[in-house]
This record gives sequence, C-alpha cells and structure tokens, in this order.
Amino acid sequence: MIDASIWETLPGFSTLSQSDQSFIKEAAQRLRLSQQNVRKICEAAVDLTLWEEPSISQLWDESGTERLTGKTRSSKIVSRFLEAVIALREKITTYEDFIPPVFSERKDIVVEPISSDQKLMGRCPVAGEKTRCCNLETLDAVKQCGFGCSYCSIQSFYDQDRVYFHQDLAGSLSRLELDPEEIYHIGTGQSSDSLMWGDRDNLLTDLFAFATAHPNVILELKTKAARTDWLSVEPLPSNVIATWSLNTPAIIEAEEHLTATLEARLQAARAAADKNLLVGFHFHPMIWYDRWEEDYLTVISRVQELFSPEEVAMISLGTLTFIKPVIKQLREAGRKTRVTEIPLIDAAGKSSYPLEIKERLFKTAYESFSPQWRESVFFYLCMEDPSLWEPVFGHSYKDNESFEQAMKQSYMNKINSRRFELA
Repeated sequence: MIDASIWETLPGFSTLSQSDQSFIKEAAQRLRLSQQNVRKICEAAVDLTLWEEPSISQLWDESGTERLTGKTRSSKIVSRFLEAVIALREKITTYEDFIPPVFSERKDIVVEPISSDQKLMGRCPVAGEKTRCCNLETLDAVKQCGFGCSYCSIQSFYDQDRVYFHQDLAGSLSRLELDPEEIYHIGTGQSSDSLMWGDRDNLLTDLFAFATAHPNVILELKTKAARTDWLSVEPLPSNVIATWSLNTPAIIEAEEHLTATLEARLQAARAAADKNLLVGFHFHPMIWYDRWEEDYLTVISRVQELFSPEEVAMISLGTLTFIKPVIKQLREAGRKTRVTEIPLIDAAGKSSYPLEIKERLFKTAYESFSPQWRESVFFYLCMEDPSLWEPVFGHSYKDNESFEQAMKQSYMNKINSRRFELA
C-alpha cells in the first residue's frame, strides 16, 4: 500500500499535469508498486515533461504482460518504461523542436547584506582529487545570480529571490592575510556572476583596489553579461583577467536565460581587451547535441577573428556535471530544459557524460584553434577526469598542484609582459 504522503515528497510531482499525476497514482495502486519504483517512475515522468518529450502515459507499455502476476509483472512494466526513458537519454539531443521557457527580466530580487563576519575567501566548491583541479581560490563578494541558466549549481545553494552583497567589502579585503611571496589565483564568479552587477555598492572599485594593492594576486572575473560600464572604474589593474563563458546561440537561447547573446559577450570582451585587460574564455558547459560540432566551431572561429592570442590568458573546456541537489532543484522548478536529457554516468560522485563523448567534444574544440593559439594561450579542462588530458592536449599534469602552478605561471607571465609594455 502506497503511503499517501509520498506524493508530497517526490521532487517535481506537483509540476506534472493532473493527467500525469492521476496516471502515476492509478498505476501505483493497481500494480502495487513499491515506493522505490514509484519514486523512479515519478522522476522519469518529470524529466519527460522538462524535456518536452512524450508523457509517461504515451511511453507506458503493459502489452504482453497479461500472463505475469505480482512483482514479476510490475517489475517488467516499470523496467520497460525506464528503458524507454534511457533510450531518449542515449540518443543525441536536439533543440530543433524545443520551445524554451519564457523569462521576463527579474524585478523581484531582494538585495540583502552579507555580514562582514562571514568568511569571504574559500576554495572552489567542487574541488577534489578525483578530477584535475586548478585549486582556484574563491572570493564571495556577492552570493546568488540574477541570470537563469538551467544547469547552474548556484541556484541550489542560495535563496533564489535574494542576492547577498558583502558588507564592508573594502574592510574585509584589507584584513586578508596574503603571503607576498606567493601567487594567488582568485575568482569571483563561483557564487554569482562577476560583472552583471557592475560597480554596484563599489563592488568593483573595492576589488580593483585590492588587486592593485596585491600585484601577486591574479583576480579573475567571470561573466555571461555584456556590461562595459565597469571599464570606466579606475584603476584597471593589469592583474585582473576578465573572462566570458561562451556557448553556441542555440544553447544560449534554450538554456542560458536572461544572459547576453554570444555576440554581445564577445563585443564586451573586445572592449575589455581594448582597455589593455587580459581576457579569457570558458567553453563550459559544452553540450552534446545534434549540431554541436558545426555550432561550436563557428563560435571558436569568431573568437579567433576578434582576438589575438596575446590578448587571451586562457581557454577552458568543460561540460555538464550535476550534483544531486541540482537535479532535484531542476525537477522541483518544473522549468523546461534538455540539459539532463543526456546519458548520465558517475563522475567522481557526480553525474556527467561518458568519457568518450567528452573526449570528442574537447578534442574537436582544442584542435580547431590555430597552432599559434595553442602555443600562446593556456588551455585546460575544468574539473574533468585526468585521463582526458593526454588524448585532448597531448600532455597532462601528474597532480592538481603541478596543474595549479603551471596555470599561475602562464597567467603571471602574460600579466608581467603587459605591465612591462605599459610601463
């Protein structure tokens, strides 16, 4: 007997249509399904709705099971349905028939202060030894993002209707104890978008003053915005690297809601480079869909048209990796997306593409850059399996520390070269 309270605990069940909810409840009662099987079919039914694929009633098939009884029959029917959903995951995704959800500009976000007593600095929240990690240090001056990317993990960490700005940021930065003999690579884009807020509450003024006071710091700003007004903030320290996450127009339209268009991001990066700032680009997440190769090569070609490798500090490659809270949040939100309609396998305790798909994505992207770019720009895989480095780049790092040191040295070499040119 199914406990009636289970329906309230199933992520996304309330977002299903009344017909789907009734179908699941009726099947669960009639076939005497276990709570575990109810949970599985509910999750799959929610996924089908998010993906805009046929509903559970359309994929449900009880034919040929009439002579079976009890658990044998119910297990056969449930397995057949789940296998049909797996088949959808394993076929390459298409966005040709996908209708993205409609987003209006957010007007209801409440800005609240972060106490100056709260910790300001930390480590990359997904760092670990099972993937090759650069040991990025994070600076959480702002928490929560105003964009609506369907795959983003930030949305599972904070209250979605509130954005938190650190109180007395200048004072907190001045109290950080940094070793002047050590190089620090610090990113501000792990708990929010680095540039969508501009210089609100002197955010960038304080960060740039911090970078100016600490020439041994590499301060990385990461964004999907197209703002350029922040470029008037003085000074613009040479040890600030402005980076843009890039994706194809199809993915931006379908999955990166409220963000700037590809061309707008590139033009904003061009404006930053024209101000003598080093820039960088993150192809992350690369998504496996039917036009991926043509579309990503077009983006990469545009990058090489607009920038010289001397202006670019890094190119990172990475793809979809989900932690369980994000998948749960996606189901509960009920927002249409196809980012989870992929073959998910275990990836160091998370869920991601099989390695063979990743290798093809990354290798195709890397080899589309000219030899000059590959020699001058620091390319890396972000939080990916160490076994992918050799087939993609032809080299690898023995551990995270050697990767971290190589990255910092490459960035600092370009920063120092720029300082020399401007002197």
